[in-house]
Amino acid sequence: MLTIDDCIALSDLTEEEVDAIAEHEHLPEMVAVELGSYLVHTVEGQRRIAGFIRDDIAHARAHGNHRHAATLVMVLRHFMAGHQPARLERNQTG
Repeated sequence: MLTIDDCIALSDLTEEEVDAIAEHEHLPEMVAVELGSYLVHTVEGQRRIAGFIRDDIAHARAHGNHRHAATLVMVLRHFMAGHQPARLERNQTG
């Protein structure tokens, strides 16, 4: 039987990236793994994931949660470094 950690490892995403997708889409972690795994394999999907993370950053900042926003900035940087098309997106995290 596969665990959630096994599924994340197979998704080409990190746990933090999956958590950002879950946060943005208000999904359980396993569903976020499935969605992220699907999206990460297309250029447009990678752009959507980067957009989800950017939205999460903006939401955290708007609610004064600067620690979470800083964590998400690092998640976005890691995601963009690991996914070529996402790196082409303009970094709007300020």
